[in-house]
Amino acid sequence: MLDLLTFGDLSPTELQSELVGMTSNLLAHHLNVLEREGIVSRGRSEGDGRRTYVRLNPGALLELGSFATAGAERVVFVCSANSARSQLAQALWNDVSEIPAISAGTHPADRVAAGAIATAARHGLDLAEVVPQQVDGILRDTDFVITVCDRAHEEFPDRVLHWSVPDPVPASTDAAFEAAFADLASRVTRLAPRMLALT
Repeated sequence: MLDLLTFGDLSPTELQSELVGMTSNLLAHHLNVLEREGIVSRGRSEGDGRRTYVRLNPGALLELGSFATAGAERVVFVCSANSARSQLAQALWNDVSEIPAISAGTHPADRVAAGAIATAARHGLDLAEVVPQQVDGILRDTDFVITVCDRAHEEFPDRVLHWSVPDPVPASTDAAFEAAFADLASRVTRLAPRMLALT
């Protein structure tokens, strides 16, 4: 269970489908123990309010060393509008990994959010000329797909990694964009060393 959560966030239903043979009451027991010990936390979906996502708390398992690795020719970050979180994730990834990353949206906006452009610039990344794009038709079999918003994850095909990052656009404050940036930066920093380039 923890190995799965080191890659991304999962709903209890998704966890149960990955952990074949584990009953729902046993899964609930383990999640309650992990939450009580501060190893995981749960958050309500911004898309489907009936759904929750379990996430590994940053730094909770650092002392345990390496976990599983994955491989890809390219990383694709997907959110609904492709105007903030996915663009920031792509810029962060391309800054630290030799595996190229792109981003796209299930319902792309006309432009990247001004707050995302400003936040990226404060951290030495450039989103000024980036244009949102539609995810349909750009995916390859060798892509490693990461949804970074709940709405995209809930309408996207199964078997993709998910990071449940709150949307900074509704608030459109520096604090909201910085919080999203920090969350994404932490996740990129943890995952990038565990990704192997497929050639």
